Formats: sequence, C-alpha cells, structure tokens
Amino acid sequence: MELLLETVALFSFKLAYETEDSSPILRDDLMMSDYEREVFGLLVRRGDVEAIQMKVDECLSLALSAIGVDTVLGRELRSLAADFSGVRMMEQLDSPLLALKQYLKDIQ
Repeated sequence: MELLLETVALFSFKLAYETEDSSPILRDDLMMSDYEREVFGLLVRRGDVEAIQMKVDECLSLALSAIGVDTVLGRELRSLAADFSGVRMMEQLDSPLLALKQYLKDIQ
C-alpha cells in the first residue's frame, strides 16, 4: 500500500508542477520527502487512516488546482477523492486508492 500511496502523491505533483520543458519529477525529488514510501509506511503500520487521508488530500488539492476544480477532469477527481476520504478502515483504502492512482495516471 505504501508504494501505491507514494504513486498517487507523485502523479499529483506531476500534474501540479511538471511542464513539458522541465525535467520530470521523480520519487527521490525533494518535494516528495514528506510523501515517500517510508513516511506512508509508518502511517500504514500505525493504522492511521486519517493521517493518510490528510497527506493524500494535500496532494490531490494541488492536482485539482492544476487541472481546475470545475472541469470535467476536476469533477471526476473530486468524486474519487471523496470516495477515498469516506473510508474509515485501513482494509477499505485499497479500492479507492487504486481508482485514484489509475485516474491520475490516465490524465497525465
């Protein structure tokens, strides 16, 4: 799950900050330091669903700002983010997280 969380964060940052004429954002970039696998791993081991959701929400907010909240893409991302935010147990995070990852990957 940690890799999946890191991937959602990475794709969100790519949408928010990466441009065609710049170098790509990578997992080891400084901006990813608070969203890397080890950070998410600690939260997963603690079972801290709220903290995981807050971190992912920070990333998704950046992505939403980049694509526009009221665009078709933005509305779909908001819907997927709401599904993820509605989860209350660790065991329920996988499905909405996979949907977020796939959607962010598709709209890159």
